[in-house]
Amino acid sequence: MSGLDRNQAPKTRQMAANRTALVASLDVGTSKIACMIARLRPCAPNEALRGRTHAVELIGYSQIQSRGVKSGAVVDMGEAEQSVRQAVGLAERMAKVRVESVLLSVSAGRLQGQLIEASADIKGGAVSASDMARVTSTGMRHATPPGRTVLHALPVSYSLDGVKGIRDPKGMVASQFGVDMNVITADATVARNLMLVVERCHLNVEAMAAAPYVAGLSVLTDDETDLGAAVVEMGAGTTTIATYSGGRIVHASGFAVGGQHITMDIARGLGCCIADAERIKTLYGTVLTGGSDAREMMNVPTAGDNDRDYPQAVSRATIANIVRQRAEEIFEMIRDRLADSPFAAEPRARVVLSGGASQLTGLAELGSQILGRSVRVARPLGFGRLPVEAKSASFAVPSGLLVYPQFAHLEHVEPRHTRQLKTGTDGGGYFGKVGRWLREGF
Repeated sequence: MSGLDRNQAPKTRQMAANRTALVASLDVGTSKIACMIARLRPCAPNEALRGRTHAVELIGYSQIQSRGVKSGAVVDMGEAEQSVRQAVGLAERMAKVRVESVLLSVSAGRLQGQLIEASADIKGGAVSASDMARVTSTGMRHATPPGRTVLHALPVSYSLDGVKGIRDPKGMVASQFGVDMNVITADATVARNLMLVVERCHLNVEAMAAAPYVAGLSVLTDDETDLGAAVVEMGAGTTTIATYSGGRIVHASGFAVGGQHITMDIARGLGCCIADAERIKTLYGTVLTGGSDAREMMNVPTAGDNDRDYPQAVSRATIANIVRQRAEEIFEMIRDRLADSPFAAEPRARVVLSGGASQLTGLAELGSQILGRSVRVARPLGFGRLPVEAKSASFAVPSGLLVYPQFAHLEHVEPRHTRQLKTGTDGGGYFGKVGRWLREGF
């Protein structure tokens, strides 16, 4: 079985609050691969969004068509490796630095988050850091079935002798100590193959993170995190969800339906090729059907090899109906997932859509109708000097990965001797490289 089975995926250490660092993020998706390189500069608390200690200055980025990936999982190692090399190379040239390690997002592998409780007797009377690590580690292992790997183990609150809601129990006295934690897991094989592709490009995987979790770090306002929000990351091949409450992530899930399915529906429905269907979706994709759309016709090339085939005339309403049917199905699946999460108990909590597929016209309004909640389309918040094309919802995940190291301290990290993760011969492993993101000094 892979080295990630029932183990924790690579984790980064917390950033020093007073240090400048260079970080690189890699989002390997079904239709596109994005790489972003940024300088993280320490900033005063009043200058940053809550929880952030550093300002993120983007110095290089790229976005290219993805190859060798289906529904967020690697299906062709060689093609995926070429795509990653190309994406990282373009971003490196723009930033004029050489990347050594990357933060990597995971959107496939049936993401799942569950809240679990673990407790243990305290021998010494006062709760120590090792007690906290021991109980959290035990809880995390129990929550990880065979064939799964842990992406995040986030303690939500602690309890002492049955008294819940304790924020920091260190040094407090009790005979029994417990932790409520959110454990987010993915299929170990999917995570391992994604890691292997990156390692074949001679890059270290500094940390792996669930796509909807890091999207939330990029796009949610403080109020949304506190009052409750669900981030729905709508990719080409997957739709993943992270729900937040009381300032913390409390649930995660996902399914393998996304924007590419809309493209395929258009291709089938109109009898055109996939490239034309994608172009039609991008230019005319809407879930809104207005009065004039039924009359407004457009020419669509047919998918035959015969040059004499005449393009067919199709009304915009026909296209909108095809798009709307699949979008409704996706929102109904989202509604089912949200009903199974703690989010269901928060009627005023809103839904925030991110990812490339969230940019279809009218999607927020349709989502609001089906989910019965306020819905908005996301954009990355609190970033200096983002180019126009990177300000969109489709960059929520790679930009969120750049913020992620500032939140690493919230997670439980297994001690390094229990983590046989490295496949190469490099004895330093992941922790030898922490902080050494890039070869170039700055």
